[in-house]
Amino acid sequence: MQKIHKIERQNYLKNAYRVLLTRARQGMVIVVPEGDSEDPTRNPDFYDPTFAYLHEIGLQTI
Repeated sequence: MQKIHKIERQNYLKNAYRVLLTRARQGMVIVVPEGDSEDPTRNPDFYDPTFAYLHEIGLQTI
């Protein structure tokens, strides 16, 4: 993980994230791949609980 030390750069990034989050209110799709034990990049121990959590807090499945 990279640490940004300059205050100006930190503020710029914070504002950039704010802009992205306000745009997301109009619609956003979160893709959680189905876990697959045969594919090391899609570990079901990671993806399946993530999907279950998002579903539990009310995100609609499409």
